[in-house]
Amino acid sequence: MNIVVEFFVVTFKVLWAFVLAAARWLVRPKEKSVAGQVCLITGAGSGLGRLFALEFARRRALLVLWDINTQSNEETAGMVRHIYRDLEAADAAALQAGNGEEEILPHCNLQVFTYTCDVGKRENVYLTAERVRKEVGEVSVLVNNAGVVSGHHLLECPDELIERTMMVNCHAHFWTTKAFLPTMLEINHGHIVTVASSLGLFSTAGVEDYCASKFGVVGFHESLSHELKAAEKDGIKTTLVCPYLVDTGMFRGCRIRKEIEPFLPPLKPDYCVKQAMKAILTDQPMICTPRLMYIVTFMKSILPFEAVVCMYRFLGADKCMYPFIAQRKQATNNNEAKKRNLRIFFVWNIISTRRRSRYLTPTHISMTDTLWILNPH
Repeated sequence: MNIVVEFFVVTFKVLWAFVLAAARWLVRPKEKSVAGQVCLITGAGSGLGRLFALEFARRRALLVLWDINTQSNEETAGMVRHIYRDLEAADAAALQAGNGEEEILPHCNLQVFTYTCDVGKRENVYLTAERVRKEVGEVSVLVNNAGVVSGHHLLECPDELIERTMMVNCHAHFWTTKAFLPTMLEINHGHIVTVASSLGLFSTAGVEDYCASKFGVVGFHESLSHELKAAEKDGIKTTLVCPYLVDTGMFRGCRIRKEIEPFLPPLKPDYCVKQAMKAILTDQPMICTPRLMYIVTFMKSILPFEAVVCMYRFLGADKCMYPFIAQRKQATNNNEAKKRNLRIFFVWNIISTRRRSRYLTPTHISMTDTLWILNPH
């Protein structure tokens, strides 16, 4: 095709994309069904992961829950099973009433499977993924949700915590996608959801490792989306979820300017997940919550850096993480103090016991036992 003609065709397609996007604002697309499809959610034991599990359960998806915490993961599974029982009861009531117009899935198809998995460890991800394929089947919807935050300034953050943040928040998306994408490509069907953050679109001070991990995963998601389009695998959908600060306790203490905070409060987790579910079920490529985040991202892209700094300072966003980091530091110090007190208590009990047994002289006991308990090696 002549390049001039092709240029006009591309221009028309770009304008048509704007028209379709505007139409989605006016007329919401119909939500697709995920009933009977296998949906895997990482970090399902708490926070947004748990809420995603409950929302997919209400839509009759078969759930596979991954979390590093076995107990909390089982608690989520219990909530899911309760929803399944309610659905079964509603189905039975509908059958008794003779209402057979809607398709009713058998209760045996509504199952939840739990797996203890550390997504920050590549081998653990691949082994658990193989178990899922054998015990459950192929995954149709992959929700990469697991995330951690260290809560330290860069120069105070141990290297191990930085590596952990990058592994869980970013690298894990590579491992889970590599594990489940091949089958999606074969059948040209599936959906990959990346739960990132607004801090993957713009950053703030004090959380360099977290921002880097979220920027990385946003780049991974966008590149993957382009790769699927280049391969013409239009049956595989992707959705990038970038919420503002969510009130899950993960960033407890984070504060912007008090005069601005009433207009931009932390998001309620339920609201955040419901908005994300609407985007997922209508195959929306990206969702920022609230919509103000779109404007912030756009302005960050076009304004000079010094102008962005001025805006940050006006909003109180430049040091919004400092109270959170201070709380984390205080909590760490308190834990260290408790451990130190427990060690002293343990040493004193050992010394008292041996004194009563008259194994050693009191002076010799105190020095020997104290050194051994505090440094047994």
